[in-house]
This record gives sequence, C-alpha cells and structure tokens, in this order.
Amino acid sequence: MLETISRAAENNLFERGFSRRQLGRIAAALTAGGTLPFLNEGALAQRAMRSEIPPDAVRINSNENPLGPCAEALEAITQIAKDGGRYSPHGEERHTVKLVAETIDLKPENIMFFAGSGDGLFRAALAFTSPSKPWVMGDPGYESGGSAATFIGSKSIHVPLRKDNSHDVQAMVKAHPTPGVIYITNPNNPTGTLTSLEDIEWTAANMPKGTLLLVDEAYIHFSDNAKTSFGMAASGKDIIVLRSFSKVYGMAGIRAGYAAGRPDLISKLQPWGNNSLPVTSLAAAMASLKSKSVVPERKKINSDIRADVFSYLDKMNLQYTKSEANHFMVNVGRPGGQVVQAMATEKVIIGRLWPAWPNHVRVSIGTRDDMEKFKAAFSKAMA
Repeated sequence: MLETISRAAENNLFERGFSRRQLGRIAAALTAGGTLPFLNEGALAQRAMRSEIPPDAVRINSNENPLGPCAEALEAITQIAKDGGRYSPHGEERHTVKLVAETIDLKPENIMFFAGSGDGLFRAALAFTSPSKPWVMGDPGYESGGSAATFIGSKSIHVPLRKDNSHDVQAMVKAHPTPGVIYITNPNNPTGTLTSLEDIEWTAANMPKGTLLLVDEAYIHFSDNAKTSFGMAASGKDIIVLRSFSKVYGMAGIRAGYAAGRPDLISKLQPWGNNSLPVTSLAAAMASLKSKSVVPERKKINSDIRADVFSYLDKMNLQYTKSEANHFMVNVGRPGGQVVQAMATEKVIIGRLWPAWPNHVRVSIGTRDDMEKFKAAFSKAMA
C-alpha cells in the first residue's frame, strides 16, 4: 500500500469492504488531491467546455461571483502576503476557525477549515462511503462528491428531484438500506431551488443508522428563504454542514471553505488529505466574515440582476427554475449542448449540462453587462 495511507487507515478501509485494488485508487486520489477533476465547480466547467475560453468572453458557466473578493479581503491578502513564507505565521488558522465558530454559534471543535469546500466533499466520500454504503444525492445535483465516491469504488445513487425541484427526501432515505452519505445541496446546484429545513430535519430523523447527512450550503447567502442546518449540528445530529467562500464572498480562485458538525464526525474527515491552508485564503476569509455589508449588498445585486433575467425569460415564454441562488436552469426545448455551442460562438459561455435534464442548460448570474450580453446571444441562439 502506498505511503499516503497509514496502516490504521488501510485496516479501516479493509474492514469497510474495500478491495486492495480499490485501496490503490484511494491512495492515488489522496496523492492527486485537488488536481482531481471532480473536486470543484471550475474544473468540471472547464472539462465540459473541452476548449480554451477566449479572454474577452462572458463567463457565466461556473457559478462564480464576478465581483471577486471584497475590499477588506483584498487588503488582508496584501498585508499577509509578505509573511507567506510561513505556515499560519500569526495563528491565522486558529483565529479563522474561532471566528467561524463565533459567527455560526458553534465551538471551534465543531469546525474544520479547508482550501475550498470541495475538499470537504472529497473527504466525506472517503470517510463515510464504501462498496456497501453508497452516496445518495438529488438529480440533477452537484456531482463532485458522488463522482469521488464512484472513483474510489463506492456507488453513487441519483434520486430525481420532486416536481417543485426540492430534494425528494423520502425517496432518498428509501434509496438504499445502508447509505453512507445522504447529500443535500441547499439551495441546490444546478437548479438554485430550496429544500425546506423541515425536510432536512425529517431526513436526519428517518435515515438508516450509521448514515451521514451532508448539507451543502454554498449558495445560502443568496437566498431570502433558505434556513441553515447549523442548529442540527449544534444539537448533535448525524450531520455535517458545508459552507464556501467561493460564492457570495467571491473567493472561488482563492479557495476557502469549512465543515461544521459534531467533533467525532469532523474528526473522521481529518485523515483523508493534507490540510495545510494558504494564509491568503485564511486572511481573506476572516476579513470577509468581519464585513457587515458584503453579504447584504451582494445578495441584493444578485437578486436584482436575476429578477431582470427572469423577466426576460418570461417574455421569451421559457420555463426556468425558480432559483434563489446565483444560477438557474432554463429549458431550451432541444438538446442543451446545441445552445451551449451556439452561445459560445457569440463568446458567451454557459453550461454545464446534466444528463437527467438533457434539454436544460445552467446559467450563472454575472454582472448587469454580462447578462445583457447573455440576453442578446440567447435570443439569437433560440431564434
């Protein structure tokens, strides 16, 4: 076995039903780390395009925030960069975890910080799934964690969303007698739609014993109606909640995110990766959390632009998901790839595509100028 897996971890994996061949893939995954293509939204989007994006193109395909880091975060990065030759030179990692815990009313031992929340998804697949304990998720849904589970030799079960595009939690709980992870993204990616806290609480109360409920709240800051699951983590449920600084905080390229849950659950994520954190992302995350204006200001900007785009789609008489995030799905009435390619010729990059909804495309919300160019190109592509 490769040195990336300790003897104790190797024995644990054998006990969970992994074969020696599967252990080799797990070791390879640990060695590759963040270079694996299923670990983040940007890598998936780039792989889907399969070509270089022109520098002057409108990029609304990866759910990025075009506003980038807030001014406070940029200043923090500038200040810490001179100390970048050291790991956490002033205790940045400890201070960031403490601030996150205070912000969400939990304790530092409930928090694990990552260079992007995709790392948390990857670790959850390694820690909680096995050949007999699959990853269960909504369909369409964010596929990174399920892809990681499949890569290591577990299974990924995709359960269709309800007609209102919420997660069908009853069907997800019944999907397998011994799921390792039930994964709910709230708001969902790619639809931007919500699953109620009551449904999430029902899932925790009714899922098979030994299952982890993993709730991904990467887009929750954009929503007026989504309710966080942090309270369930505080009360000791079998749940881990993921948050990201990639979206409303505009730090997708800087990489920062965290998991919150019971200390014993968080500890199970620890062995499955190298968690040396960039001091720039830690400093930017702290500065972003301390800002009182960044979330409400950006939430309103996104909401206003999204409403304008939805008004345009209404005039086009097109069906789209009632998103509360910075992206949505629209039914184009034909194979979505045709529209993605037609838009690309106009230098407006949209997508990705989901096999469950072949006639839909996902569109991210950009700046007002981005979305005016989107409307012009989309009208031409749909004509």
